Amino acid sequence: MVKLSVRHDDDAAKAPTKQVSRFTHCHVENWRNFTQFDIALERRVFLVGPNASGKSNLLDVFRFLHDIVAVGGGFQEAVRRRGGVSRLRCLAARRYSDLVLDVMLGASDGEPVSQYELRFTQDNLQRPLIKRERVGRHGVELLSRPNADDEKDPQRLTQTYLEQVNVNQEFRDVAEFLRTVQYMHLVPQLVREPDRSVGRRNDPFGGDFLEQVAGTTEKTRNARLRRIRDVLRLAVPQLKDLELWRDVRGTPHLRGKYEHWRAQGAWQDEEQFSDGTLRLLGLLWVTLDGTGPLLLEEPELSLHPEVIRFLPQMFDKIQRRSGRQVMISTHSTDLLRDDGIGSDEVLLLLPGSEGTAVRPASGFKQIRELLEHGLTIGEAVVPLTRPDRAEQLSLFGD
Repeated sequence: MVKLSVRHDDDAAKAPTKQVSRFTHCHVENWRNFTQFDIALERRVFLVGPNASGKSNLLDVFRFLHDIVAVGGGFQEAVRRRGGVSRLRCLAARRYSDLVLDVMLGASDGEPVSQYELRFTQDNLQRPLIKRERVGRHGVELLSRPNADDEKDPQRLTQTYLEQVNVNQEFRDVAEFLRTVQYMHLVPQLVREPDRSVGRRNDPFGGDFLEQVAGTTEKTRNARLRRIRDVLRLAVPQLKDLELWRDVRGTPHLRGKYEHWRAQGAWQDEEQFSDGTLRLLGLLWVTLDGTGPLLLEEPELSLHPEVIRFLPQMFDKIQRRSGRQVMISTHSTDLLRDDGIGSDEVLLLLPGSEGTAVRPASGFKQIRELLEHGLTIGEAVVPLTRPDRAEQLSLFGD
């Protein structure tokens, strides 16, 4: 955990600073699967681990920070959505342990710029309560709570300063950066049947995905759809065109023209698209839609192995163009076949009796030796996440 020095003059905190563009470091205590971890984060991050080891819960650290500052969010709402402090606290934690999220935010070149730390618990009525909140810039402390005002009115500790525009002016850039965090795990059935998630906005599971596409300005939307169409043609050769259209009720749909025995081809909308086509379409859209850190859950689902293996290169090109950070959870050896993936970009999650440990693949001598002998990072890492008795699944039904 990075320590902050106490600020002695305001000029130091107001000095020119590089723009925050990504997470560079994360320290966590007692969060879901994790009693503690402390990790450096690259521009691309691949999370690899067994089922239920905490890959989604690690990504949720960054979703939680986003939810604190999101419109309609806030600290209390972010905790409520996750079932309360008791649900968030690691089962391996000692009783009544505080939860700690401490992140370093850096420029595109990795230089640390700002730090945000939040420590919280719950009171006797199970209401979330802040134990400590700190903000720093270049090692200089801008905020430290509880402060004198909090001691006079403890109710103030139910809200972060980060979410309050009347007090966060000095470090509003941190709040604005966290607001750009974007999570995506598109569920094709929700795209086909959006009524299942009526009322949701910016649904990361795709309930309002078509509305999001339709809500983009026409020029931007058409440009993105042309780029997506050209990529989709590589995976779906029969696809000749892709466009947004509205039915007689004004409901938006995505439809594609497929090569057909008829001279004019045949149009199909999202109801006829395969799961793989919808997932890849959503993945391509979200990579073009935004500039902040992008969190992706198992993007390989429903995709052909030869499509999966080129996803890392696609993410790399996005980053070189926009500097956008991408964090990906995966079980796929195909996704990790790319020789350009560094062992420091892969984080291995290893569950144990005291919670899940998180370590970079570069920290394992065994993995380094396998890479030196020509194995891909996927071939070296994924077998370490295999359940010890997976072969006994074949006995089911005997």
